[in-house]
Amino acid sequence: MKAALQAYHARMQRVLDHIDRHLDDDLDLDTLSAVAAYSKYHFHRQFTATFGLSVHRYVQLARMRRASARLAHGDNLSVTEVAMDAGYEAPDAFARAFRQRLGQSPSSFQKSPDWEPWLAAFGPLDDARSKLMTTFTPDDVTIRDVPTTRVAIVEHRGDPAMLGATIQRFIAWRKAAGLSPATNPTFNVWRSERRPADPADYSIDLCVGTDQPIEAHGMDVKAGEIPGGRCAVLRVVGATHNLEPAALFLYRDWLPQSGEEARDFPLYCRRLGLFPEVPEHKMVAELFLPLK
Repeated sequence: MKAALQAYHARMQRVLDHIDRHLDDDLDLDTLSAVAAYSKYHFHRQFTATFGLSVHRYVQLARMRRASARLAHGDNLSVTEVAMDAGYEAPDAFARAFRQRLGQSPSSFQKSPDWEPWLAAFGPLDDARSKLMTTFTPDDVTIRDVPTTRVAIVEHRGDPAMLGATIQRFIAWRKAAGLSPATNPTFNVWRSERRPADPADYSIDLCVGTDQPIEAHGMDVKAGEIPGGRCAVLRVVGATHNLEPAALFLYRDWLPQSGEEARDFPLYCRRLGLFPEVPEHKMVAELFLPLK
């Protein structure tokens, strides 16, 4: 039974991966049922039963999330360009759908995104993906000696619903400072649980590696460092919005069996591919668990 369930999950995972890779293509029922190797007469019910979303709804949300990211973070993209990329033939139709999902017009979101409705609108995507728990093995973990990295830090403290706004300010600041992701590495340092009992206790540092003097450009930016030393490293490829399963594997499964002991520095990650510059299926994050 366990092997059969794993095989079923693998087939459904192929479908999600195919959607990620082909958001600009025709993702009809015939195509996706063939990817899963299931009858099209039953596939849509199987998909809904597994993920809590219909295939059509899942694809709509995936396309709309990509469009919203392009509006918030893309340079010099018009609403019309984003609408066409999202598969809408007319900007008006895109605007209606966008407002219905996010409570803002695309142009308003582009100027000043309201991230709390955004989280609510696209939470079902992360919930759907969590139905298929990504499996890791001890062989996926490597131990590295990493160098100390000097970083510029933008802190987010408080409700995670507001993290999107902090990320947007961070991106704007690093652009003004000329610190491109292609030349200066991006790190997240988690200083709290992903979902603390009190949202006010949520804490994360957004960091960019740099040896240059920091110019704040009106932002609250401070200098710091990510200490060097031995780290257990777990590489995650694909949609990296939710790294909690990978973190749980490191803490709950790998660490107790490894004979290693965690060092007094938080779990952190380096993001090697950033959305929307790269599609979701090409996003890469490396999680670092500092060791003594």
